[in-house]
Amino acid sequence: MKKNSNISERMSISYQTNRRIKDMVASERPQERLAKHGARALSDSEILAMILRSGPAGIDVLTMSSDLLTTAGSLTQLLRWTAADFKKIKGIGTVKSLQLMAIMDFARRVLQEDDAVETIFDTPEVVANHFRTLIAGEEVEHFWTLCLDRKNRLIKRIEVTVGTASSCLVHPREVFKQAIKLSASAILVAHNHPSGDPAPSRADIQVTRQLREAAKVIGIDLIDHIILGQKSKDPQGIGLYSFNEAGLI
Repeated sequence: MKKNSNISERMSISYQTNRRIKDMVASERPQERLAKHGARALSDSEILAMILRSGPAGIDVLTMSSDLLTTAGSLTQLLRWTAADFKKIKGIGTVKSLQLMAIMDFARRVLQEDDAVETIFDTPEVVANHFRTLIAGEEVEHFWTLCLDRKNRLIKRIEVTVGTASSCLVHPREVFKQAIKLSASAILVAHNHPSGDPAPSRADIQVTRQLREAAKVIGIDLIDHIILGQKSKDPQGIGLYSFNEAGLI
């Protein structure tokens, strides 16, 4: 009798760990707390749990969501995941991976909607905000030129080069080529540091000096060179480095 009781107990535990959101106690349900307290009351894991709805055998959906975030590193990192990446998580099959892909792309489109609004690129923070979805989860350096008009409004964003995890070599000729074609009044250049630390390297400083001198010859203002990082990885807690604010342009 005791043996059968133990079996029943294990079966009960197995069922509870594989519960769906609707099987939870009302006070624990993310949707209940969402309705009562608003979205800010939910953790990242709970938001994902509401999307995933249920976990695989032996794993409850909140644990599954937590594991997904731990593997990715953050919600932002998930923006760069492919369907194949999602399918590596136990319990996420083809349909669910495609649903997650659609949701991530929806998030990207919402964030990038700001591009359709006339933006004046007059501060490093505005530049960082412009690039936040582009650099999310990137593991190599990218170098961009923002071609601007006389009022510092964007004419066109150009990806000049793509490098390695630690370097992205760029030549002034490549940076100014499209700016000249577009009759830009000024340019603003930016590149990301995959490490998250935006502190400039010697190569970054050298490139900036070359661009500064080239701008004088060509007659197109170089407003700034921004290095994009992450606040959590930046010893200064800023998440970016501005050569202009540092007095190097």
